[in-house]
Amino acid sequence: MTTRNRRICVFASSSNFLGEQFYTDAKKSGEILAQNGFDIVYGGSALGMMYACAGEFKKYGQKIYGVMPEKLNDFGVSTKICDEFFLTKTMRERKAKMDELSDGVLALAGGFGTLEELSEMIVQKQLGYNNKPIVLLNTDGFYNTLLKFFDELIMKKFANENVRGLYYVAETPEQALEYFIKYDYSLKERTKEEIYNR
Repeated sequence: MTTRNRRICVFASSSNFLGEQFYTDAKKSGEILAQNGFDIVYGGSALGMMYACAGEFKKYGQKIYGVMPEKLNDFGVSTKICDEFFLTKTMRERKAKMDELSDGVLALAGGFGTLEELSEMIVQKQLGYNNKPIVLLNTDGFYNTLLKFFDELIMKKFANENVRGLYYVAETPEQALEYFIKYDYSLKERTKEEIYNR
């Protein structure tokens, strides 16, 4: 049993030029995570889906942790809504800090940054460094092509079949929330066979 609220790290696009459904799902995700007692960790940006989620989350009084590299902060894209805001030297340090602060991961639709962050978290869990729930919110089928590529990696033996259990694909924010609520957060040891057998 945790002595603090679970913290969900939200990865998402910083683009302001997406279809409306992406922002709608981002806002809904922020709303229902806050209403159900979660805190969030995110990139600290005032842009795109990142801010749509965090801005909506802020209305319900839960804590927001923002993490941003100094270079992006110097661009003036950070926001004042975070309860705690961390500046890092590099993007690598940013990812490490977000990982350190969080208990789970919600990957909303996003670009190369989101894909990099998501991939690293899957590998961390695959190797047994943590047992965080990893959820892909598949707004408007956004992740369908990536999931097909994951299938190809498994089919061609670049990845073990059991990697499918490392992440969960939610079609709605409500499905993502339910997964976080029911998840067993206890650390599970991973064997050499689980990691390397094909």
